[in-house]
Amino acid sequence: MAKPRRPARHPLLFGVEEHLRKTRDVKEGEFLRPYKRILPDLISSETALLRALSIANELYLALDEQGYRVHIAEAAGDLHRVHVNEQEVERKDRKYGRYHSGSIWAPDRPTVFYIGTVPIGVALTEMTERVTMRYLNGDYHREDSRFIRSAKPWQLTHSWTTEQDMPSGRFRVIAYSPKTGVDWSVSWQETEHDALGTLIPKIVETLEAAKDNVQRLMDAEDVAAAKRKKEREEEWERYERREDARKTAQALADSQQQLAEIIERWGKAMTVERFFTDAEERLKCMNDERRQRLGERLTLAQAMMGNVDPLDFIEGWIAPGQRHRPKFGSDVPGSDGVDSDS
Repeated sequence: MAKPRRPARHPLLFGVEEHLRKTRDVKEGEFLRPYKRILPDLISSETALLRALSIANELYLALDEQGYRVHIAEAAGDLHRVHVNEQEVERKDRKYGRYHSGSIWAPDRPTVFYIGTVPIGVALTEMTERVTMRYLNGDYHREDSRFIRSAKPWQLTHSWTTEQDMPSGRFRVIAYSPKTGVDWSVSWQETEHDALGTLIPKIVETLEAAKDNVQRLMDAEDVAAAKRKKEREEEWERYERREDARKTAQALADSQQQLAEIIERWGKAMTVERFFTDAEERLKCMNDERRQRLGERLTLAQAMMGNVDPLDFIEGWIAPGQRHRPKFGSDVPGSDGVDSDS
């Protein structure tokens, strides 16, 4: 049976060049920053874009030929892109962008393929190299550029130089585990003498051989994640128990305080009640004229004092179990058959 003909372009790359060129404003020579965020994981300057697409195409097709479909991860999947270091030579400092604060575009979702059930993320980035830049006529230019080399000495009198990280035209492929907590990655980068395209067969072979190792790391992370989850749940339960005990104690204290205030008001109410009872008894011994006159005043006084029935006070008392119903079996007064307020 004849082997299927290899397509010229990987399906994932259809229309990608156009989207990558629709970019936010960037300084000359810097990385493209397309508006679209759901794109294959390709980081490139405009000058090197066609090479980036060519390398990605060769890599994606080589993986597809082995049965590994390269695609953009689903939005709902638990797969994440790792940080991709763009520096060709790793340094402690970073000087990318005009004022060393430039951001590099990255897609919202990783580009992935599966070896069996093992997901592998893949990114392609143009690397940066540290170069000397000269400020002239309101902008920075590479010191080795034709524009600067052709400038007259007098034109350079009031210019100055600085170092920046600029796209080098050389690329790096990074393969990594997109599963959270799985620390595995491997990368290949080209040099001035060795093109990245020649390494693609080795890249595919290395990734196939890494399956078992990545699976072991994923399994170990699953065990560790389950342990962390259990510890978080236990810590949360301890917190809830502490909070439940605190709220139960606070409910008891608040009820006791309210009850003390009720008892104090009860005493005052009883004094008022005795006053009016005694007054009414005394009225019975008076003559009709005085009894009528003072009876009217006594009625007015009672109306001004309002309801002073002590039982009304206790009816408004909130028991501890009404303030807070314990979750962990604490026995507090008033918790049976009474709806909790918290």
